[in-house]
Amino acid sequence: MTGFGRGSAATAVWQATVEISAVNRKQAEVVLQAPRELNELDARIRQAVLATVSRGRIQVAVHLERAHTALADFRIDPALAQAFSAAFTALSEAIGHPVVPAAADYLRQPGLITMGSGEIDAEVAWHAIEPALTDALAQLAAMRSSEGEHLKTDFIARLDTLVSFSRKIAAEAPGRPVRQRELLAKRLRDAGLELDPADERVAKEIALFADRCDVSEEITRLDSHFAKFREYLDAAEPPGRALDFLCQELFREFNTIGSKANDASIAQTIVEAKTELEKIREQVQNIE
Repeated sequence: MTGFGRGSAATAVWQATVEISAVNRKQAEVVLQAPRELNELDARIRQAVLATVSRGRIQVAVHLERAHTALADFRIDPALAQAFSAAFTALSEAIGHPVVPAAADYLRQPGLITMGSGEIDAEVAWHAIEPALTDALAQLAAMRSSEGEHLKTDFIARLDTLVSFSRKIAAEAPGRPVRQRELLAKRLRDAGLELDPADERVAKEIALFADRCDVSEEITRLDSHFAKFREYLDAAEPPGRALDFLCQELFREFNTIGSKANDASIAQTIVEAKTELEKIREQVQNIE
């Protein structure tokens, strides 16, 4: 399922913005974009994302800026400062009179005073990233939930269509042995043979055919799968994988009915049912 979420949070040191986007994929994949200094937070971020999302390709982008209220962190290189001062002392001895460096001389020396604001302490930054990540995930979940409600409505409509196909098959299937008896009688007449209604061989043949084309068990299992499908749609837990499995079972039952019924009208209904079921399967593979 698709979705997008964006969250921001700030502490006295850092201001964090987290953006999360998700696209359809059968399995879960988390792609993280963040400063390399935050590599140690990778596992925490992934764990938080996978606690909310179980399917899809999820891209997480973490943007971090130093807060405007944060004090700049200036650092001094003591060794370089002492070496710089010692150089002036040596210069004074060399020329025979003292040369005293001014403050500007020290400030112009590269590396003597540096500002450490570019360095990121991951643990300190996490205090801003965590609430931003939580907000982004909440927005993502809300957007995906809205999409899920629309899909649920579509699933129910298509499931009702499948139920109507099952009812149609259940109504037509019992008449199949009667049609087979009529077909057998016609073939015998065309061959110049009259059918004796009292002939036990004919009755046995029709009984065997009726047993072979009986689809009552498949219809019962279809009803069970339909009920379970609706139950999963209303469940609090993500139903994606369970619905995917049920789609496979529904397809199997319809396929078995088509093989056993040996009837053109039922076969046409089976084709229509499989077409409708395939539309459900395409969507089911993407939902949570």
